[in-house]
Amino acid sequence: MPSPFSEQVPDAGEPINPAELDSLMQEVEKEFSVMSVKARNAIRKRSLEIHPELQPLGYRVLSMLVRQQAQQQIVLAAELQVDKATMSRTIKQLQDQGLVTREPDPSDGRAMLVSITDSAHEAWLVSGRKARSLLRERLSSWSPEEISRFADLLSRLNANETAD
Repeated sequence: MPSPFSEQVPDAGEPINPAELDSLMQEVEKEFSVMSVKARNAIRKRSLEIHPELQPLGYRVLSMLVRQQAQQQIVLAAELQVDKATMSRTIKQLQDQGLVTREPDPSDGRAMLVSITDSAHEAWLVSGRKARSLLRERLSSWSPEEISRFADLLSRLNANETAD
C-alpha cells in the first residue's frame, strides 16, 4: 500500500478494485473511530483543566468565544447546532462557573452578548499550550513534508461538504 504522505495522486481514470477499496475504507473508519475517541477524551481533559464542572458543549462555546469574541446566544446556538433552550442553559452554567459574562447587545437591545471572562480565556490558553505540546511530541518524528502533506489531507477532508 502506498504511503498516505506520498505526493503521488492516483490517476482518476484507473479502475478501482472494489474489494481493495472496501478494505481501505474499513481501515479509515477504524482509524477515525480511534481518533474520535481520543479527541473526545482530549476535550474532556481540557475542559477539566479550565473548570472541574465544564461540560463538552460549554467547552465548544468557549472555543468559539476565544476565536470570535462576544457573540449573541442565538448565533452560538446556530453555529453549534443546538436549540435555543439548550444554549440558554449552557450559557447560564458557564456564567455560574465564572467562565462567561452576558451583557446587552448595543446593536440589538433584545439580545445578549456572551463573552469569555479573562480568567477563562487564560485557562483556555494554558490548556491549549499543553495540547499543542502533545501534538508536537506526537509528530516530532515526522518530516516537515509529512506534516505538510498531513495538513493538506486534513484540509481536503474538512473542505469536503458531502461529509456533513
